[in-house]
Amino acid sequence: MKIGYVRVSTQEQNEGRQTEAFNNMGVDKLFVDKLSGKNINRPQLAEMLAYIREGDIVVVESISRLARNTRDLLDIVEKIKNKGASFVSLKESIDTDSVSGKFMLTIFAAMAELERGYILERQAEGIALAKREGKYKGRAPIAVDEEKFRRVCSRWREGKITAVQAMAEVDLKPNTFYRKVKKMGL
Repeated sequence: MKIGYVRVSTQEQNEGRQTEAFNNMGVDKLFVDKLSGKNINRPQLAEMLAYIREGDIVVVESISRLARNTRDLLDIVEKIKNKGASFVSLKESIDTDSVSGKFMLTIFAAMAELERGYILERQAEGIALAKREGKYKGRAPIAVDEEKFRRVCSRWREGKITAVQAMAEVDLKPNTFYRKVKKMGL
């Protein structure tokens, strides 16, 4: 069975380019994640790894869709191999059923990780330059009605509501909520 794995980084991105390639090659089952590839904690990736069986072929459009660093990529491919399945990357023409395919996988994974590192370096350099020129101020702080925030925190501290309920009432995510609590001394 041919099993396709598709990943785009955000909910807003479209996976159509990747799924079209799989449709053209007769992929039987498709798993799609709309999450960053910086870690391997992705629900559809986990489901795909649990689903595959001996003799299956796991297909990705490119290795960067499966993992962003060499270690994660090699670990995932090892899990696929341990299930008796093989791995194919269309863009890099890698097939792990061959010795040269395994070698090329390692080389391309290292190159993908290197490119990711370069991207992060260029981004940091650009931000540093923009800060020096006074053009970069960072993210705008999230506006919160402080009076309402204090009331909600008071109810939370008294045990009248849970932290999750408090976060929902002030429409904040956990990190922002706790950072605000600490900053305001609540």
